[in-house]
Order: sequence, then structure tokens, then C-alpha cells
Amino acid sequence: MSVWDDLVGQEPAVAVLKRAVAGAAAGMRGETGAAVAGMTHAWLITGPPGSGRSNAGRAFAAALQCHDLGCGECNDCRTALSGAHPDVSLIRTELLSIRVSEIRELVRRAAMSPTQGRWQVMVVEDADRLTEQAADALLKSIEEPAPRTVWVLCAPTVEDVVPTIRSRCRLLVLRTPPVAAVADMLTSKLGVDPELAGFAARAAQGHIGRARALARDEEVRDRRNKVLEVPFALRDLGACLKAAQQLVEAAKDEAKASAEKVDEKERAALEQALGVGTKGAKPREANAALKELEDQQKARAKRWERDVLDRSLVDLMALYRDVLVVQTNAGTELINAELHRNIEQLAGRTTPEQTILRIGAITACREAIEANVAPLLALEAMTVSLFEGRNDGPHVPRRVQR
Repeated sequence: MSVWDDLVGQEPAVAVLKRAVAGAAAGMRGETGAAVAGMTHAWLITGPPGSGRSNAGRAFAAALQCHDLGCGECNDCRTALSGAHPDVSLIRTELLSIRVSEIRELVRRAAMSPTQGRWQVMVVEDADRLTEQAADALLKSIEEPAPRTVWVLCAPTVEDVVPTIRSRCRLLVLRTPPVAAVADMLTSKLGVDPELAGFAARAAQGHIGRARALARDEEVRDRRNKVLEVPFALRDLGACLKAAQQLVEAAKDEAKASAEKVDEKERAALEQALGVGTKGAKPREANAALKELEDQQKARAKRWERDVLDRSLVDLMALYRDVLVVQTNAGTELINAELHRNIEQLAGRTTPEQTILRIGAITACREAIEANVAPLLALEAMTVSLFEGRNDGPHVPRRVQR
């Protein structure tokens, strides 16, 4: 067992991080030159969703603290991975952005010497969500780091991080984990049936967390199946609008169910900290603190709703990718192999050019939602475009005869 075990299919990246950890250890022993060449004070880890960016950041932090360079079993490794190590700071957000106040606190801690560990490691798991002010606050600390401080920033792509920051970091790119590696992880670590593991690995398209959910939760599989039914239900304009509405409602319901699990606990913990419900006068700042928590929870619910919708759109895009594979006789494996008959029927009714237009419509919908367009409007435009892609040509209302 080691801290690197959860980085599925990322052997090249793990090799780079291991060399850096060895270089850091050599530097602490007073060695110079090639022995420490692999280590630097600021890293930017990028990779597609689910590839393990955050896991890589945590594993790197744990290995830097470990005297055995990442054994995975010592107290330093366990506390670093869980976020309990005093010299490893993990910052992530479920909101739309990371605020400047959070980064300023992180910068303050970064200037301190390690209390117990070998390094002060600052892991920002959502560096793509830094506000402009937060990025400015972070820049100076990365430019002039404390002697034993290491910054690890994580983002989907290098373009998601402002140029002034990314230019000062060493870039490490994670790849999409191979389907076989994901399936093997599900069977060996979770005991999932090989057939189900293969399905989950394909359907997740390299997203480790999504693969786990699909393998372990029948409800998650059912929700995905309902999304994939959409293309086959678009028979007229009314069906398009109905499908869009159903996608939005399903995303709201899923986000609400997830939020309810944590919202109540957060509010109860805050009320207890503020002394709400106890005898005596309620603290003057209690109402303001509770209102701020409610605002944060609403923003988080909105983010979760967007994430659910985006995941649904990725599943739809994969379906049309399969249609294009059949239409062009590409010979590659279908992501949705269990739907091959329906895919072949849809492929026979349309052309490759129309399928490409459909994929473009889904991409435009994802971009519109991310740009804050009302989800229902974006999805209605998408479903109408998907219907217009049929081989009977665009859906144009007939002119009224006078």
C-alpha cells in the first residue's frame, strides 16, 4: 500500500511526483545538483474531470511529509490524505468561486514554518475557481515562497488558471484513465462483478468517482438510463420541450437530495457554535452568520445542479459519439455497448454530418449553462436542435394557407 494507489492509470505522472519527492528528501539532507532537480516550490496539476487531480495533490502532500516517501500507512500519510495534518492545507469549494478571504488566510499559513512535518504544503483543489482578486492575493506568495513551502494547484486545463500564476508553476498533466485500468480498480478494490465493472468503466469515460457510483448504486444507473432515453423520445417540438424540462427537474431533484444531507448538519453545527437555542440572549452576529450560511448553501446547490446537468450532457454526447462510430465504421469500442441496437437504428436514420451537428448542439448547451444562461432555455434550444438533426431535415413550421 502507498499514497499513490488511488491514482488509477496515471503511472507517468506518479513517476514524476515520486522523483520530485525523492529530490525534496535529498535537498533536506543537504544534497545538491541532480539529486534535487526534480523538485520545485509550485505545481499545477491538470487533467480531465475524474482523472484524480485532487488525489494527486493529496498524495504528493502526504509523500512530502512521509519519512518513507509515501508509505501510505504512517501517521503523516494518513493525516495528510484526510486533511488532518497540521502542515497540509487543503482548500476546495462547492461554490461558484474561491473567495479572496480564503486565499489570504492560506497565504498567511504558507508564510509559517512547518510545525511538525518536513514541508508546509498548500493544496488548492479548485484553482480554476479563483476570483481575480483571489488570484492576485495568491501570486506574490507563489513568486516569493517561504523556504519550506510547496504550492499545489489543481485545475481541469492550464488555460483555466490565470497566466501570471500558471507561468510560475511546474505543469503536470494527468491523462484520462484507461477503461481497463478503471475496471480493474473496481473489481480488485471494491469487489464489483467484472461485467458490471466493465460497464461502469466505459460509461464513466475515465471519471473515477463516476465509475464508483455507477458500479455501486443502482439509482445512479437508473438516472443515467433516463438521460440516454432522451434522443429516442424527440418526435416533435412538444417532446423536445418536455425532455428539456425533465432534465432540469431531475438535476434539481438530485442536487436538492445531495444538499439536504449536508445543509442541515452545517446549520446545526453553526447554531451550536453561536449558542442558538441555549438560555440567554442570542449573539448579535448570529442572524448574519446564519444568513451567510444560507447564501453559501444556495450557491452550492446551484453549482451542484449545474454539475448534474453537465454530467447528463456528457452522457448524451457519448451516445452521439457512438452513433458517429457506427456511421463511419470507425471500428472502435462503443461507450454504450448495451444500447447498440438503438444506436444502430439512430445511425441509420441520420447522416454523419447531422450527428456532428448534434454533438455541436450539446457542446453549445454546456457552454451556455457555464456562461450562466438559464438552464431550461439552453436545454430547450439543444433538444430542438437534436430533433432538427433527423434525416427529414430541419423542423420548420408549415406556412398557414389562406
